[in-house]
Amino acid sequence: MKINLISLIIVFFLFCNKSYCQKIMNLDQLIGLNNNNLIGDSIKLESETYYAFKKMQIAAKKDGFNLKIISAYRDYERQKLIWNNKYKKFTEEYSLNPNEAILEIIRFSTIPGTSRHHWGTDIDIIDGNYPDENDVLISKKFEKNGIFFKIKSWMDENSEKFGFYLTYNNDINRKGFEYEPWHYSYRPTSIKYYNAFINNDIEKIIKNPDLKGHEFFTKSFIDKYITENIMDINPDLK
Repeated sequence: MKINLISLIIVFFLFCNKSYCQKIMNLDQLIGLNNNNLIGDSIKLESETYYAFKKMQIAAKKDGFNLKIISAYRDYERQKLIWNNKYKKFTEEYSLNPNEAILEIIRFSTIPGTSRHHWGTDIDIIDGNYPDENDVLISKKFEKNGIFFKIKSWMDENSEKFGFYLTYNNDINRKGFEYEPWHYSYRPTSIKYYNAFINNDIEKIIKNPDLKGHEFFTKSFIDKYITENIMDINPDLK
């Protein structure tokens, strides 16, 4: 009887702890409207992610690399600006129809409210030893003979030791966003955010009238976007 009581207490504690974690990750925090667990100045990160990155940065420096974050936490308003600017550019400058423009945007950019950068757990990394390099987020620059190939090789060998995993890897069977060799996620924390996020009404989050082209977010498009762009990520991050 005593053993059963202890078992019940343990199960109750684990359940409450899980519920508590999901509760403190409220919707505003998950979609970039409010996050009070950030550290940093111009570049902000979720606190555990921040300290893990600093450890990795020190290790990289010993090997001659200057790990530089060029994008970390990004709030909803910033993501909305990116989305609306791209939509305007593709529809007005490139004369794409709305559906074509949306498909072009989501090759690399998320619909506001669904970005992993809202969590402060995901980072875009380059080698800061090349400060004059322009257009840094191009996949070829991380491949052999590319300017960032050496730092990508270092990350391939070491990043997971510090908890950082490629989010959108180059698995040929993966759908959704294009391969991003610069985009890493701090697994110990981001996996909690991911599981909390996918339990929300994502369709409601996406269909914001402030987003250009939102009227073309059909039910079938949203279902596909959730399955391929949000959920089809590096399986180690689920």
